[in-house]
Amino acid sequence: MRQRSRGRVTLAAIAAMCAVTALPGAAHADGATGAYTFDPGAEAVTGAEVNTDAEALKAGSVYKSSIKAGQKLYYRLNLDATTNAYVSAVAVPEAGGKVAYGDGVTVSLRSSSDLQCSSEDARFESAEYPRPIAAYAYRVVAKDSSTCQGPGTYYVLVERESKATSGPGDWELELRYASEPGLADDAAMPTEAPEDWPSASPAPPTPATDNRRQGGAGYYDATSLETGEWKDGIAPGQTLFYRVPVDWGQQIFATAGLGNSTASDEYISGALAMSLDNPALGHVDDVSPMAYSGKPASVSLDPVPPVAYRNRFDPSSSVSAMRFAGWYYLSVTLSPEVAEDYGDKPFPLTLSVKVVGKAEGTPYAGDAGIFAVTEKDKDLAERGQSGPQAAESESATMKLVGAAGIGAGAVLVLALGVWTLLARRRAATTAGGGQPPYGGPPQAW
Repeated sequence: MRQRSRGRVTLAAIAAMCAVTALPGAAHADGATGAYTFDPGAEAVTGAEVNTDAEALKAGSVYKSSIKAGQKLYYRLNLDATTNAYVSAVAVPEAGGKVAYGDGVTVSLRSSSDLQCSSEDARFESAEYPRPIAAYAYRVVAKDSSTCQGPGTYYVLVERESKATSGPGDWELELRYASEPGLADDAAMPTEAPEDWPSASPAPPTPATDNRRQGGAGYYDATSLETGEWKDGIAPGQTLFYRVPVDWGQQIFATAGLGNSTASDEYISGALAMSLDNPALGHVDDVSPMAYSGKPASVSLDPVPPVAYRNRFDPSSSVSAMRFAGWYYLSVTLSPEVAEDYGDKPFPLTLSVKVVGKAEGTPYAGDAGIFAVTEKDKDLAERGQSGPQAAESESATMKLVGAAGIGAGAVLVLALGVWTLLARRRAATTAGGGQPPYGGPPQAW
């Protein structure tokens, strides 16, 4: 009887744990406000207008800051002579604000002598509505270069440009600083960019049975996706974030589409915008905003090359950004203008993602950190979970394991107590000429 009860407890604990770990990605985007989700672990930092006053950033950290229209802000890096450093800035205009063509930010990394190591800008073009935009800059150690190669103090400069007709409010910034691992065999790596690669779009993926995936509201809580056709809903003014694991040697293709609407047939030229960013949040590519007139419409990213270390030597930013494996981020934004003619309820959104190519080995020595695709990453993509959801599931599982362990321990202590009591009674009875208790001592566990 005791053994049966113990089995029920164990099975119940296992069932509960399985239920937690198998939970699908739950809804976590804020469709009502369109608010961007910042990393809750981000440390507050204030950019300096004078470089010598700049605060230092630490590798592997996330920071939150802000920038005014026309402002130029410095942040400091302390670099050695061997590490490749990447710093990204996600600019988040105020919700409901106004941006104009050409507004945006430029991120550059500079030496203490103000020599530019690299720079990238993120601009609002024909899709003139506020949404998060990202750009990065980096210092890469190269044998054939004499610029930005030595150890010492370097500066990240973030510059904001806004037209006079744009909203005057501050833009929030989310800064990330990542270091690239060292190569296992530097001499064996190609030093020239690829000349060509497969550019034909593959056949569309087969829709999954359970293909509902709700996008996140930021890079931090982006929903994990694998190859497939995924359905979601997107409200006017909302930006949804997704992430896809892309390994060395693999290519990513993506298409976003809106379903039809019976509310209107008004033509909107820049209804839907889509962008692709790499694991360091460097911008890879985006598409010309999709027009919409109430009929089904879709837009696709141009083909990008397979992930390869040598892509960094290509002068094209869209090729160069495909330089390492890891999570690649897709963001989709629906213009707030759509609400004027079609209403403010969510529109049916379809996101078709396909990753092709056989995964190759990493060129790095040791732990690659964010520049790798792990089995856990693949599992998250299959389940459609974001990073925070996965962490929550793991935490809940550990609590259940702990509770099950405590429960089993309590049952064992109780059984031993009962056995001890029965043994004492039996000894007393035997001493008095009586019989031992019926059934003898309890069975061993």
